[in-house]
Amino acid sequence: MRRGKKYNEAVKKYDKTAVLSFKDAVELVKKLKFSKFDETIDISVKLNLKKSQSVRDTVVLPNQFRAEKKVLVFCKGEKEDEAKEAGATFVGSDDLIEKIRGGWLDFDVAVATPDMMKDVGKLGMVLGRKGLMPNPKTGTVTFDLKGALSELKKGRVEFRADKTGVVHLAIGKVSMDSDKIADNAKTVLAEVKRKKPSDAKGDFVQSVSLSSTMGPGVWVTFGNE
Repeated sequence: MRRGKKYNEAVKKYDKTAVLSFKDAVELVKKLKFSKFDETIDISVKLNLKKSQSVRDTVVLPNQFRAEKKVLVFCKGEKEDEAKEAGATFVGSDDLIEKIRGGWLDFDVAVATPDMMKDVGKLGMVLGRKGLMPNPKTGTVTFDLKGALSELKKGRVEFRADKTGVVHLAIGKVSMDSDKIADNAKTVLAEVKRKKPSDAKGDFVQSVSLSSTMGPGVWVTFGNE
């Protein structure tokens, strides 16, 4: 892959083989930043997974860096009042389903009560492509709307390993305090480790790196249980 001049110059400023603590890695990523905008810092965790294994869950980051999400809730009856009181941005059932069928997708996350999934499932092609389909594995199919919305507003985000066995997740902005970004990174890694498949063999985590939107990656020490 061809890289730009500024990227190549950034790579020359550090030892690419060095493995650093989370805080030191964050501070180095900040120093390597070369764009004018406030870049996002991401964590990438390479896992030792078989094709039959997957890792997927949610995590609440201790330090937030994004605007509050627009949460849509599919529900009926008294659950509509519960969703509204809990702070949902959009609440409804058939009306919202028809609106989405018409192309509307102005929300960041969707939650549904279990009794709505038969109808919501018909939106699979639309919501699935955007990663917006409610899923019980990520706590977005539930009757506990108050609890679900509370965690989402605190910053609960979903993570999953891609086809190559890597979990990618945004953990902060370059402008944030380094300790806060490091705390977010440690929290993500702990949750990923917690999802180790019971039949996984060998070292589960193979590597961890941090990088900014435009900058190069920095290796992080992580340890294996």
